[in-house]
Amino acid sequence: MRIAFAADDENETTKAVLDYLAAEHEVVRPAQGESWPQLGAAVGQAVVDGDADFGIVMCWTGTGTAIAANKVPGVRAALAWEAWIAEGARKWNDANVLAMSLKRLAPDVAVEVTKAFLGVSEPDPDEAANIAQL
Repeated sequence: MRIAFAADDENETTKAVLDYLAAEHEVVRPAQGESWPQLGAAVGQAVVDGDADFGIVMCWTGTGTAIAANKVPGVRAALAWEAWIAEGARKWNDANVLAMSLKRLAPDVAVEVTKAFLGVSEPDPDEAANIAQL
C-alpha cells in the first residue's frame, strides 16, 4: 500500500510510526516543513488524488490535522488513540485518513493503532448506507 504521511513535529512516536510504515508499505510525504493545516490538507489531497491509498497525519493532539484533512472533499479522517477506534473508523466509517496525537501516544501504541487502521481490508457492508451519507 502507498501511505501518505505528515507530522508537524518529530519525536519517538512519529519515528516509530514511520519505521513501521517504511518496513511494510510505500511511504509518500506530500508536504514537509509546512504548518499543520497545510500538512493535513496535503495528505488528504494525496489520498483523494490517488497518490496514496490511505493517509496518516500527526500533530500534537491529532485534532488539527484531522480537521484540515477533512476539509478536502472525499476525505474521511478519523482521530484515533487506541486500536479498537482505528479499526472501527475503517470498518464502520470507511475512514481513509488516520489522525493521531504525537504527544499523547506512546510509540508502541501509535504503531498498534496504525496497524489496526491499515489492517482492515474493506468496510463493513452492513454500514454501506450509513457510509454513503457521510
